[in-house]
Amino acid sequence: MASVAECDSAFRALADRMDGADSSKHNHLDRILSCTLPDLDVTFVGHLHDGTLTDIRQISDGDAAVPKAQVRLTMSSDDLVDLVAGRTKFATAWANRRVKIDASVLDLVRLRSIF
Repeated sequence: MASVAECDSAFRALADRMDGADSSKHNHLDRILSCTLPDLDVTFVGHLHDGTLTDIRQISDGDAAVPKAQVRLTMSSDDLVDLVAGRTKFATAWANRRVKIDASVLDLVRLRSIF
């Protein structure tokens, strides 16, 4: 199991990847994105807008301050680290039910290039 610090680093690397991606595909998004890691009882949340993920914060599960995200990812801590590091393909992890994503079809299409 990856540590909270490793997952925080991976989530921030994901944010950097979003910032470096083709921003024309993501400029029309204004969404709250969350990534819940049940094995660590933690959720990372950020504001996705103008092609960047900002306002990243870590929230412990059960905290009343968890915002309702329009794009919600759920996976293990190891899967987050492996996805961001490129050791696991997102489509494979999703097909094997290691990653759960809850978002609109339009958001999925717009975000597919990030992983």
